[in-house]
Amino acid sequence: MSYPGYPPPPGGYPPAAPGGGAWGGAAYPPPSVPPIGLDNVANYAGQFNPDYLSGMVSPALLPRRPWGQRNQNYWPPGLQSCLFSPGLILAHFGERFMVAEPRIHRHGYMAQPASTGVVVMCLMPIFRQSLLSSFPSTPTCSPTPSPRKTVHWETFGNRGTITDASGFDPLRDAEVLRKAMKGFGTDEQAIIDCLGSRSNKQRQQIILSFKTAYGKDLIKDLKSELSGNFEKTILALMKTPVLFDVYEIKEAIKGVGTDEACLIEILASRSNEHIRELNRAYKAEFKKTLEEAIRSDTSGHFQRLLISLSQGNRDESTNVDMTLVQRDAQELYAAGENRLGTDESKFNAVLCSRSRAHLVAVFNEYQRMTGRDIEKSICQEMSGDLEQGMLAVVKCLKNTPAFFAERLNKAMRGAGTKDRTLIRIMVSRSETDLLDIRSEYKRMYGKSLYHDISGDTSGDYRKILLKICGGND
Repeated sequence: MSYPGYPPPPGGYPPAAPGGGAWGGAAYPPPSVPPIGLDNVANYAGQFNPDYLSGMVSPALLPRRPWGQRNQNYWPPGLQSCLFSPGLILAHFGERFMVAEPRIHRHGYMAQPASTGVVVMCLMPIFRQSLLSSFPSTPTCSPTPSPRKTVHWETFGNRGTITDASGFDPLRDAEVLRKAMKGFGTDEQAIIDCLGSRSNKQRQQIILSFKTAYGKDLIKDLKSELSGNFEKTILALMKTPVLFDVYEIKEAIKGVGTDEACLIEILASRSNEHIRELNRAYKAEFKKTLEEAIRSDTSGHFQRLLISLSQGNRDESTNVDMTLVQRDAQELYAAGENRLGTDESKFNAVLCSRSRAHLVAVFNEYQRMTGRDIEKSICQEMSGDLEQGMLAVVKCLKNTPAFFAERLNKAMRGAGTKDRTLIRIMVSRSETDLLDIRSEYKRMYGKSLYHDISGDTSGDYRKILLKICGGND
């Protein structure tokens, strides 16, 4: 029998991997590996009758050794008694059941596998305690417990509806847009198909290629050819994410009245890096800082909340100190429900500086400690813009897609549509988490986001929003 690569060829060791590349090329690993039966193993739980397992493998046939000898095959007594219990799930390969002993480290002993071949075993939590209790008693040490208990917070990846288009050619897209706007009339559908299926980075390349090829400004041409909410949506798509937010904030605070909901939506949901870029871009565009703009148009504790969020300085760690979690939950309770009046500064300090992972743990601890959700406590203790701002921060930290799903529903609910809110959310989340927002929307309201947009908008405006939405759920 011969083996690939052995004996080693003259000229060096180790031998090159089979295939064309340095790491094995296309020949290694094989392009299609046959399934081994594990695709659905999680669904096997509870499908086995313990009586069916009797006689398949007897623990008495497995090698035994006196306790204390290392590096030998051994099945602890508790494992023998629990191995074929209902808590054990076995993988079925054709007509055979394969079993294996887990590698369990206890007081320096490592139990080694007692059977060969492909083996799979899953232990339920109820089995773990039974197994550990079967080990021989040994002297135990009692280390000094650390006051810093930590839990790990997991974050989810981005799930936008718009991604980089494959085979992208900015010059070709520039030509498509030029033809769509040239001559009498405008081909709006061509514009929708082109810009609605390109990422923001690709749209910026199209802008440059358009000017390079035709010596004209694509944005000016789009403004001259389009109108209404359709024009606003297309122009929003053409701005970079940071610049889009800059102009949304400017629009929210200019003139009579302030769109406080827009301010809190942007500042509560963006990352530190995005907010710091937003500050730089705002200063470059309008010759004044974002903080100055906020101070000129808001007041009181709501102003302090916005300024705190606009620093882009939230802790971004993913480890949670449970001791600090308990202390923050107690301090929030003491600052609100457990006193006459409310210490808004304490809520501001905790909600604007702590990490998302930490605050989610604080909210859970607060509910466990008081029996009430922190959102209800905020509603009882605060009012007006500050209440809405604090609630938005909490909701966005708890579940960002659900926060935006609620905002979208409110924008389309009742008489009239808040088109600016609808456009802003659809555009700004299109490459971030719009798929998750769609899922939350369907869960919360029983109808798809696609369905409600279809019923609340019309014409080319509806078409571009549905294109961004990416499908019906």
